Amino acid sequence: MELADFLGLVHPVIAVFFVFPLIGIVVNYAWATRQRRLQAKSGDKSKIPASSGVEHKKLGSWLTGAIVGLVLIGLAYPIGKNLITNQVWGKAPFQVIFILLMFPATIASLVFLYRANTKLWRAVFATLTGAGLIILGFQDGVFRRDNEWYWSHYYIGMAAAMLMIFSLAIVPEIYKDKSHRWRLIHTVLNCLALVLFLGQSMTGTRDLLEIPLSWQEPYIYKCDFVNKTCPVPPTSLK
Repeated sequence: MELADFLGLVHPVIAVFFVFPLIGIVVNYAWATRQRRLQAKSGDKSKIPASSGVEHKKLGSWLTGAIVGLVLIGLAYPIGKNLITNQVWGKAPFQVIFILLMFPATIASLVFLYRANTKLWRAVFATLTGAGLIILGFQDGVFRRDNEWYWSHYYIGMAAAMLMIFSLAIVPEIYKDKSHRWRLIHTVLNCLALVLFLGQSMTGTRDLLEIPLSWQEPYIYKCDFVNKTCPVPPTSLK
């Protein structure tokens, strides 16, 4: 395995080792928080600790940052590989500079989203964070599977990331809203995000099986992926 192949594994390794376990922990705290709230509403004394809600909020915020970071890592690999392979710096240096600046700009927008106190600024920085991911996602080199967008690791991942960014932006509104409308929106959207994460685990595994190693690429990419055929190598003369 060459260095380029090893770097391609950074994204799935972080997802399996850190992000997906964190999703499980956040879901567990979310369920505990809801159960405690329902028990308190019915007048029963709950054995679930009151800290479950605080932990859910804290770890949920971490999860949003982890998802955005994971998406950026997943985009950095194919974009960087394309820039190096096609020597884009010599052809379009300003494009390279723009792409390189978009990564820290997206991270900075997320940091400001964490720190924003007013609804307006949360909306602004949430929009900028999402826009940064989308702009980077449509750069050359990123495999999007546009013909099967409904079963694309890229599009499902982007949708999940947008839901997580929005969920982070509305957290203060959840605690202010006495009608619990924002709490319901938060619950519904995160249930949808959980389904998308399940899709990510399936499509990510599929894509790992389909991505060839560096030394295999010249032959594999000659295949007809629509008709599922590959050129037959010439038989060697005896």
